[in-house]
Amino acid sequence: MTIASPAAAIFLFLSAADPYQAQRETMVRQQIEARGVRRAEVLAAMRAVPRHLFVPPGMEAQAYRDHPLAIGEGQTISQPYIVALMTELLDPQPEHRVLEIGTGSGYQAAVLAKLVKTVYSIEIVEPLGRQAAKRLPALGYKNVELRIGNGYAGWPEQAPFDRIILTAAPPKVPQALIDQLKAGGKLVAPVGESALRGQDLIVMEKSRAGKITTRSVLPVAFVPMVDR
Repeated sequence: MTIASPAAAIFLFLSAADPYQAQRETMVRQQIEARGVRRAEVLAAMRAVPRHLFVPPGMEAQAYRDHPLAIGEGQTISQPYIVALMTELLDPQPEHRVLEIGTGSGYQAAVLAKLVKTVYSIEIVEPLGRQAAKRLPALGYKNVELRIGNGYAGWPEQAPFDRIILTAAPPKVPQALIDQLKAGGKLVAPVGESALRGQDLIVMEKSRAGKITTRSVLPVAFVPMVDR
């Protein structure tokens, strides 16, 4: 008779309660850890957030695959690796207040909600924003505040923010978002005219003195950030 270890027993219990648990574990090991994302808290958040509940009905079987998925209204949920990489680059801390531009289905906000004090998320596409506003609290993410509006303007009433993340690509980072970034803060964003003409994932940092430095991480392909 073989007696399972406590860790194995817990894993089997969780897998029975959540049939996607094993898929999330495989996603983290093969798509995320294998590509160099190492921060334990980020990996734990990626393991915990049920990505299959953030994709359209009928697409659950594809939720943990290594590519983005359409979520309607011409928008996408990003590839799991990119979500994890951007989250690690953002370097979120438990006391942080984070501004997210581009709520989409709410998946990136849910990952961040596991790691920070409060997430302020803006979505310009009203149907997606309304769906996410229902989905996030229903799944227990109580520290996400969501508004439907133009991300180019940011959220000045709640500024400054410790961190800012963009999940859609502007031609350049809007000045309003730079102004709303706290001194000592970081901003992570895809930037470029279009996916066809080339975009780069960048990390922008604001020093305590207010000086801005920017570095490019890797080429990416995101939907454009809408300015309405």
